[in-house]
Amino acid sequence: MLHMSMIDGSSSSSASPAAPSPVAAAAPRKQITVAAAVVFRAGSVLLTQRKSGSHLAGAWEFPGGKVELDEDPRDAVVRELREEVGVEIEVTDILDVTFHRYPEKSVLLLFYEATLSPRSPEPTALDVAAVMWAREADLRDETFPPADVAILHKVRARLG
Repeated sequence: MLHMSMIDGSSSSSASPAAPSPVAAAAPRKQITVAAAVVFRAGSVLLTQRKSGSHLAGAWEFPGGKVELDEDPRDAVVRELREEVGVEIEVTDILDVTFHRYPEKSVLLLFYEATLSPRSPEPTALDVAAVMWAREADLRDETFPPADVAILHKVRARLG
C-alpha cells in the first residue's frame, strides 16, 4: 500500500497516488500590442471616438490599432489611420510607451508622434464613430480609455 504525506502534514493511504486537487488557475491573459498616432496641428490633436458596440464604446482616443503578427508598429499605425480616418501620415518619434491591464486583456501601447502628409485628405470617420481636432481643455481623463490616460499630461503640455 502506498503512503503519501500531504502538503498540509496529513497522510493518506491508497493503492494508487491521489489525483492532484484542482487548483483554480487563472487563464492566461491575452496581450496585444497597439500602435497609436498623436497627430498635432495648429494647437490641437487628432482624436477618434470608439464605435458603438466596441470595447470601451464612446471613449475618445488617439487613433491607431492592433499591431498584426510580424508587422512593424510604424507600419501598423500608418495602416490603421488610413483605414479608420482615411489619412496619410508621416510617423516621427515614439512619444510614449504604456502598459495597461484590462480585465479581459493586457495592452502594450506605443504612442508615435505623427504629422499629416502634405497630400493627405482631412480626417473622416470611416471606421470610427467620430473624429475631432481637440484642444487642451477637451482632453479630460474621464473621456478616454484607462490605457490612454497616462499620455494625456504629455499631450496637454504640448498643447498648453
